[in-house]
Amino acid sequence: MIRLGTGRLERVVAVGAHCDDIAIGAGGTLLTLCRARPGLRVDALVLSGGGTEREQEEQEALAAFCPGADLRLTVDKMPDGRLPAHWTEAKAAVEELRARTEPDLVLAPRTEDAHQDHRGLAKLMTTAFRDHLVLGYEIVKWDGDLGRPVVYQPLAPDTAEDKVRLLQEHYPSQRHRPWYDREAFLGLARIRGIESNARYAEAFAVTKLTVDLGG
Repeated sequence: MIRLGTGRLERVVAVGAHCDDIAIGAGGTLLTLCRARPGLRVDALVLSGGGTEREQEEQEALAAFCPGADLRLTVDKMPDGRLPAHWTEAKAAVEELRARTEPDLVLAPRTEDAHQDHRGLAKLMTTAFRDHLVLGYEIVKWDGDLGRPVVYQPLAPDTAEDKVRLLQEHYPSQRHRPWYDREAFLGLARIRGIESNARYAEAFAVTKLTVDLGG
């Protein structure tokens, strides 16, 4: 097991197609980062949910998932499940995000995600943020599209528990969904922990990674 860090980390970008995507896929990682680096700047973009109860959920949730951070959140109003039909609008939102920040790390959906909104956003991110470390988070769902991740962020047990608690507290609109429960979230974290020699972990895909072994 090789453990690598990112070096100095001051700015993070986190994006989701829907409210709760970021928290489900990378909530534990955000908690870990923000607790270790007070004042970390987090630029977050969510493409859908703007102007609905979900926007308020997202604002409160990400504030909780990014304690002590300089959080800058934008929630757009694209219709859920229709990103391919709103490609130009989505591309403009991502390019606007890119223009206002130079992140050390980008958290985004995986390009192999079965959901068309997740997959479309992932493809936009790898073109807009060409020279950045882009980690693709995973979201468990009925499609059965979980792959073999190559990057792991171990989570302390209390961080994993906090992630599950915050997901339940801040997204009441999702509690009726059969997959939205403690067992699903903590179970996946436990599996990824086993794979990375930790108790719990979040896992990510990476499309391209450049290393400087002589630096």
